[in-house]
Amino acid sequence: MEKVRHQLNETDSRIAAAMLAAPRASWRTVARVLGISERTVVRRSAPLFGDGTLRATAVRNPVHFPDLIPLALRIRCKPDRIGTVAATLARRPDTLWVDVLGGGDEVCTILFLDGPDARNNLLLRDLPATPAVQSWTSHVLLRVFPAAFDWSGGLLSEAELTSLRPDMPAVDTRPALQPVDHQLITALIEDGRASYTDLARRAETTALTARRRLEALVGGQVLRLATEVDLARLGIRTEALLWITVAPGGLEETGRQLSRHPQVRFASATTGTANLLVAVAAADLNALYHFMSDTVGALDHISTVEVTPILTGVKRTGLVRPGSL
Repeated sequence: MEKVRHQLNETDSRIAAAMLAAPRASWRTVARVLGISERTVVRRSAPLFGDGTLRATAVRNPVHFPDLIPLALRIRCKPDRIGTVAATLARRPDTLWVDVLGGGDEVCTILFLDGPDARNNLLLRDLPATPAVQSWTSHVLLRVFPAAFDWSGGLLSEAELTSLRPDMPAVDTRPALQPVDHQLITALIEDGRASYTDLARRAETTALTARRRLEALVGGQVLRLATEVDLARLGIRTEALLWITVAPGGLEETGRQLSRHPQVRFASATTGTANLLVAVAAADLNALYHFMSDTVGALDHISTVEVTPILTGVKRTGLVRPGSL
């Protein structure tokens, strides 16, 4: 039986926005920034995490994991089988995102595949053997740009957003992965808010070491911490994928500029006809229009943009959304 989802009041929504901005912020910090008691934060947060309204996790940056093959697939399906295909993809442990697009006959999924054999099995065996699949295009993610996703829908002020974020300077060089890091990463993917004591137990190390390695992994952009929530419950009604064609010389600059926008959830350079994939979350169609006109339209190196609305998000950041299909 599906858990009963709690209705979000103003306090709940502000706490959820704080968790989006700073997934591992302490309850004390959240309380101080939001101007409420720590007891209230704990009391209101527990049921939100308990029923899956809020879920904390982490995502690997594939550039630091050479055995991973990051892939985006656009899969055209028989309309009456779209739910089955999306649900099947969502059950795979190697899918991060699964979205139903456009007119309800296309799925987009992002996968982190464990090497060439896994990629070939998917593209040459599994997809061709699925009768519900009509066609697909495959796009390798060449560079995933770090996206902060600063959206708060007016729930938090700029000062509150700044106060929530820890002062964690970026590391200039890539930190070398240590054996303990892999256990920490696995634990954080399962629970991005696990205490340092729990992380230390999982990784068979000390809490101090767990903290230092987590800070190195996040500061070095090996790992991105994330909080997942049904954005419609916070006022976001419009999500879309943008397939953008950028002049090769402007790809890095354009990708970085868009990834820093508050409404951008994901941005990556890709192979294929379009060479930049951007996931956008906006309050409504008017906000999406202004993002296209004012933000995308102001960039010099863009030649074409294809906008594909997201009808429903089935899986986000490796987490299946309850009741999404």
